[in-house]
Amino acid sequence: MTRVEAPAVRRLADWSASELRGLAAEYGTPLYVQDLDRVRENYDQLAAAFPDADIHYAVKANAGRAVLDALREAGAGAECASAGEVYRALDAGYEPGEIHYTAVNPPARDLDYVLDEAADATFVVGARDTIDRLEERGFDGRLAVRVHPGVGAGHSDEVATGADAKFGIPHDRAADALRKADARGFDVVGIHAHVGSGMLSEGDVDAHREVVERLAAVAREAPVDLEFVDVGGGFGVPYRPEEEPLDLDAVADATRDALADVDAELVVEPGRFLVADAGVLLTEVNTVKRTDGPTLTGVDAGMTTLLRPALYDAHHEVRALTRDGHDRPDRTVTVVGPICESTDVLAERRQLPRPERGDLLAVGNAGAYGVEMASQYNSRPRPAVAAVEGGDHRLARERDSLADLTTPER
Repeated sequence: MTRVEAPAVRRLADWSASELRGLAAEYGTPLYVQDLDRVRENYDQLAAAFPDADIHYAVKANAGRAVLDALREAGAGAECASAGEVYRALDAGYEPGEIHYTAVNPPARDLDYVLDEAADATFVVGARDTIDRLEERGFDGRLAVRVHPGVGAGHSDEVATGADAKFGIPHDRAADALRKADARGFDVVGIHAHVGSGMLSEGDVDAHREVVERLAAVAREAPVDLEFVDVGGGFGVPYRPEEEPLDLDAVADATRDALADVDAELVVEPGRFLVADAGVLLTEVNTVKRTDGPTLTGVDAGMTTLLRPALYDAHHEVRALTRDGHDRPDRTVTVVGPICESTDVLAERRQLPRPERGDLLAVGNAGAYGVEMASQYNSRPRPAVAAVEGGDHRLARERDSLADLTTPER
């Protein structure tokens, strides 16, 4: 892709229409496009705001090998929420010691795999029961406690993690959990909390500050000298054109102020911030249906390709990449997919050039939680992924074939 001085956020309009059309022509649609140069630019922004922090990439945002390679080379560690993500991180060249394994209610097979293959990882536990399970397996290595701060923020209630009791040991009981883990012989190294996903507003930053203040209180009560305090990630990106980018410096200042009297290394775990605006989804119009309301524009991508609109009512900008689009009158358009569900809607009531069969559309900010949430529901093959870097491009993930749908079956 054509490179310019890195902006604070990359808008959908900043992508080259001609280059996106070329990628769609070469690799077909639906197609995810991931710009690895932009991933690195986002890492550099974060590292500049948090120069003294240890940055661990939240792998669940986009676990593609190309993304993991780029961030490992940039200097990021890996934060993994499952054994599968640990497997991917190891496969991408991460050393176990560079991995934080932050599992929620980990299945036995997950614990067993990580203990066998990455016992030098830091195990971040969110329940006393998980500490018991690790002790039963003979583990006495690096352990951190995930703290439930009771305060959450983010783009929707569903992702306001800090307010959900599923995640972590209550903050007023966390110091006791650390004390008991230390007494049982674990190498207690840190604490962790996460405000939520997609914080963007001033209110979200205030909630983040409150979470970090509660972490600081736990750190002051800790029975051991902590190696690190991990404040999670959740750094948001603007999905709507009227939204401003997150004030990273304000987040960093709030974090440092809250931890001013805590002698421990700072860890941050960004996911979405690093990859969201580095990705777009390309999809082709196959059906145009005029109604008494918006023009229904059927495309070859749907909720099995990009789940976020159906799952969270999430907003993604849509752009027509048609060469003659400026010559067509605008229409109010709702973009729908090929899945047999009423919730299979990518965008509602958008102003786009009058759609025609064969048009190419781009869906913005699709680099985070896009391909990772893709499924084979309705027996739809999962999409391909193209990686662009330094003016070149390549296929980073093959499209599922119809035969792939039945390959695992016996």
